[in-house]
Amino acid sequence: MKGRSTAKNHKEYLSELEEPRKSALKTLDKLIRGAAPSFKPYMQSGMMGYGEYHYKYASGREGDWFRIGMASQKNYISLYFCICDGETYLAEKFKKELPKASIGKSCVRFKKIEDVDLKVIEKMVKRAVKLSKTAKN
Repeated sequence: MKGRSTAKNHKEYLSELEEPRKSALKTLDKLIRGAAPSFKPYMQSGMMGYGEYHYKYASGREGDWFRIGMASQKNYISLYFCICDGETYLAEKFKKELPKASIGKSCVRFKKIEDVDLKVIEKMVKRAVKLSKTAKN
């Protein structure tokens, strides 16, 4: 798959991928669904999303986004944890536990699934569920 996906659902998105990405994202999808059963899966902006929420800024801008997202990029796999504990984004909190990944504010990027500890990813997903219950979005 090249460029942004136009898949209508997760199954279609995963079918567009080639190995080893397909297996990696299937593994992550199963992990996320298992650890966050309350986060309904859906497609958002060409990515797999889980846990839709509505946001509204003080400026008046508002929209819908996901708590957790996943995408197969050209050079890496991206996991997005769009949630904060009030001070720090979740991905930043786990930087030391994911030394082979590139960590942004809310993004965990890695080339292959073996570069991340799936137990840490599962812990992050569970923490995202817990934080979403008290989030003010």
